Amino acid sequence: MNKTIFIVEDDENIRQMIKMALTSFGYAVTAFDNAEDALTAVCKQQPDLMIFDIMLPEMSGLEAVAQLKASAKTEHIPIVMLTAKDSEMDKVTGLDYGADDYITKPFGVMELGARIRSIFRRVDKVDAPPAEEIIAAADLTINNQTREVKQGQTILELTFKEYELLCMLIGQRDRIVPREELLNTVWGFDFLGESRTLDIHIRTLRQKLATMRKTRNILRRLETWDIDL
Repeated sequence: MNKTIFIVEDDENIRQMIKMALTSFGYAVTAFDNAEDALTAVCKQQPDLMIFDIMLPEMSGLEAVAQLKASAKTEHIPIVMLTAKDSEMDKVTGLDYGADDYITKPFGVMELGARIRSIFRRVDKVDAPPAEEIIAAADLTINNQTREVKQGQTILELTFKEYELLCMLIGQRDRIVPREELLNTVWGFDFLGESRTLDIHIRTLRQKLATMRKTRNILRRLETWDIDL
């Protein structure tokens, strides 16, 4: 069965170009020119992936992504942000809202297709060993069933990728984890995104952990990780 992709893009030319390209790649594609109609459609049929522009009429792409990630029924849907907003802060914001990838315009449809295939390979991977349900490190508690991270009784608001990075690095806390291994494990061996994507995630993860005063030893490990910031 073909994977289903929803495109949310208000520029008709770009919307039709993406739709034709992804259809030629074998995906079942539905396109929308606004976020409201896309969210209504998701209630009736959940796609395997969604592509959002940020600057949309009425509700922005970021607002729509926030709604999807706030619901237990739709938080699992992979999301790609495809936008002309290309500053580092724009990328940080998009990733913090829960996007799995962030692509800036102009872009190539072959690269877009490759990134989508990379996301689907990660989502479809079913042969990974089951994760330990509860992980304790310093004063952090990680629940792999609910994907909840607590420092004491305080819940840390982490994005999907920040959560995956934290779990991997805590699981490998007895050694320095090279950049390539982080990218390969968390983003996939064929990740085509910018290398700064990892740097941005590590920086925001450090900032969120730094707000928790008691997480001293976790922060010390963050400083030893092989990330060039």
